[in-house]
Amino acid sequence: MDIALLILGFLLMLVGILGSFLPVLPGPPISWVGLLLLYLTKAVPDNWWVLGVTFVIAITITVLDYVIPAMGTKRFGGSKAGMWGTIIGLLVAIFVPIFGPFGIIIWPFIGALVGELLNKANKETAMKAAFGSFLGFLTGTFMKLLVTVVYAIFYVYISIKYAGDLFTFS
Repeated sequence: MDIALLILGFLLMLVGILGSFLPVLPGPPISWVGLLLLYLTKAVPDNWWVLGVTFVIAITITVLDYVIPAMGTKRFGGSKAGMWGTIIGLLVAIFVPIFGPFGIIIWPFIGALVGELLNKANKETAMKAAFGSFLGFLTGTFMKLLVTVVYAIFYVYISIKYAGDLFTFS
């Protein structure tokens, strides 16, 4: 059973990292569930402090991911149309990889710009707001990626530390 929990936990770590980029997957909470599964094995001793702190961090980052783009857009004079454009641009980047790996950066910006242009007549204001929305998006994505990668490194570290107990086949 420990091996199944270990494999499932590792898969959740990978899905959590993907969730840093995909708006439909909450990356940090998914990675946290992977950590929880590791701590549910018989080999790894319970450490509720670690699980509690990592849970609070995962939830905080998830909430901030929704707040920061709005703050960036508002700070730069944008609207909800710019935020929606950013999200639509991200979805286009995922499903229509025209710009390759750079599409994850280019399409959200284009989406925010188009959203603002549809909402406002002034091109300069739309560009400024699109930049704010885009900057907020990048900040949120970077925070989620950082947390999920740190969780994955911690997961691997703990797995290696208790490998002797995890991989006993008796």
